[in-house]
Amino acid sequence: MNSSKTADAARIEQLRRELAHHNHRYYVLDSPEISDAEYDRLIRELQELEARYPDLITVDSPTQRVGGAPAEKFEKVVHRAPMLSLANVFGDEELSDFDERIRRQTGLPQVAYVCEPKLDGLAITLLYEQGRFVRGATRGTAPRART
Repeated sequence: MNSSKTADAARIEQLRRELAHHNHRYYVLDSPEISDAEYDRLIRELQELEARYPDLITVDSPTQRVGGAPAEKFEKVVHRAPMLSLANVFGDEELSDFDERIRRQTGLPQVAYVCEPKLDGLAITLLYEQGRFVRGATRGTAPRART
């Protein structure tokens, strides 16, 4: 491993430790220490390094999952359809790339968008049957969630 890759591998490990700490503070303790923007900057740096060195990607990397460890006090459920995470866009070039991809996939020459600010909160799904609330669940991990 050359010295540049060695330094980047060390930075990857440092970022994973930092992000694990912040994930625990956010998802388990409900007491974040950094802003969403700072968290996004750290995760983006890790994504860029892992893209440069795919052989250093691990299954437990924060880039390979969403959320933290669920609280044990909640019942486990399986979602009927997966709840996916939203992707972030950090600049004009990424926004332009997104627009091109959507137009290419839809075959439309122009697409209208509605944009909303990303608000910090909890992703949930609510299930109603015949107008009656049956269950609420978080996104959870993989197909499993907590009610």
